[in-house]
Amino acid sequence: MTTYAFPPPVQPSVPVEGSEAVFPVRRILCVGRNYAAHRAEMGGDERDPPFFFAKPADAIAPLLNEVPYPPRTADLHHEIELVVALKSGGADIAVDDALDHVFGYAVGVDLTRRDLQGAAKAKGHPWEAGKAFDLSAPISAIRPVADATLDGAIWLTVNGVQRQTGLVSDMIWNIPEIIAEASKLWTLAAGDLIFTGTPEGVAAVVRGDAIAGEVDGVGALAFTLV
Repeated sequence: MTTYAFPPPVQPSVPVEGSEAVFPVRRILCVGRNYAAHRAEMGGDERDPPFFFAKPADAIAPLLNEVPYPPRTADLHHEIELVVALKSGGADIAVDDALDHVFGYAVGVDLTRRDLQGAAKAKGHPWEAGKAFDLSAPISAIRPVADATLDGAIWLTVNGVQRQTGLVSDMIWNIPEIIAEASKLWTLAAGDLIFTGTPEGVAAVVRGDAIAGEVDGVGALAFTLV
């Protein structure tokens, strides 16, 4: 029996729709600039491939009605995303086999301290302060793959006003390609979450803003910044 120096932290997890079981989160990978219009609004070249960054597992914020506005920023942005939840993994996964590793899908918001991210970019520094802070990944319950459809719209509103809208089919890299590419960089495993990128319309939010988002056929989430 292992003796820990102190009680280990609680395992981060996400509820599963229609089940008492929860999905244990191993890590969170995120795809950057995977919608052409968002890539353009962020100043990227449309010929550049998407890239990956990460958030820690404990950045997850499942089913919260209120999410705290993070410290040390005056420019917090929303990014609505389809999230892929893996039930298995491996290295160098073939595109044709990638969907065999999917447990289900969820709706997530990649909260971003844009001012800190921009300062880090300018200095060639890592992005963790801008992307990987506490509760920076609000997420809906995970819908098992058999119950989900992925041919619809993705959208986000702030205080009832639409900010972001697009189609899942607008992604530059589709889900099998994302899984395959990620598996070239990491050995993927059960419990991994992949945020797949956001459509155009990202913008700042402030305390008191009510944020709601949905991916048709997958689910919805809503929370207020406090």
